[in-house]
Amino acid sequence: MKSLSSLITVTGLAISLTITPALALAAGTDDPGIQQREINQQKRIDQGIKSGQLSPREAGKLETQQAKIKQDESRMKSDGKLTKKERAKLTREQNRASKNIYKKKHNERRVNTGEGTTSNTNK
Repeated sequence: MKSLSSLITVTGLAISLTITPALALAAGTDDPGIQQREINQQKRIDQGIKSGQLSPREAGKLETQQAKIKQDESRMKSDGKLTKKERAKLTREQNRASKNIYKKKHNERRVNTGEGTTSNTNK
């Protein structure tokens, strides 16, 4: 019975030693602020498409920019850590994308969505 108890203790210790580093790695790459910002910017793009503020071409460019940010984020997280420098770079990229979303949504181009808006695609 004593050996069974020892075996269970050793097994539990081995499992916790295996799981703990994996959880630490996952925690080091998790950044809810970056994730939430990506979600918010995607919603802004979708709203711009729906309202006609973004043309298909503008939306495509913004989507490409968002995909690049996600690709950069994945590459940065691939080593299991997201450093302060990497977080700062992602923040700069997201700031730039946010400005682009604003500029494209508030330019003079409009797409006819069938809701009484007119199309001005001469620019």
